[in-house]
Amino acid sequence: MMAVKNTLIVTSVFVDGGKIPIEYTGHGKDISPKLFLSEVSDKAKTLAVIMDDINHPIFKVYNHWTIWNLPVTQEIPEGIPHGEILSDFGGAVQGIGYGRHRYRGPKPPFGATHKYHYHVYALDRRLDLKPKSKKADLLHAMNGHILQHGCLTGAYK
Repeated sequence: MMAVKNTLIVTSVFVDGGKIPIEYTGHGKDISPKLFLSEVSDKAKTLAVIMDDINHPIFKVYNHWTIWNLPVTQEIPEGIPHGEILSDFGGAVQGIGYGRHRYRGPKPPFGATHKYHYHVYALDRRLDLKPKSKKADLLHAMNGHILQHGCLTGAYK
């Protein structure tokens, strides 16, 4: 039996550690970037994404986006639409990140450069979470169901 790799490889239109293009920020179109996944376990049932600002001056880590129950794919498309439940994406659910049910791109205050983590999780099940759920609820629900995790870091000023 082949062992499942725990690392999920996540890439995008920007390199890991590189600058996030303006179209994916609050200064541009404010749409989610396309995320490419490789080495996804064939045991995965759904995907979840958490995007955080890891340099927030007050909160240290500030959540911008949560989405779960995405169908397993090798490419999460750019421009995931706004809304709580996304029927066109297998009934994926967007929780509350940045106070909204949608992707909210980087827009750091005071012209400072901030780093953003795009965490992607391959899960062994669908999650039964309400759209009003926040990042802490999602992390709790995923506990014990994460097959793989990958992270892409981008910077924006």
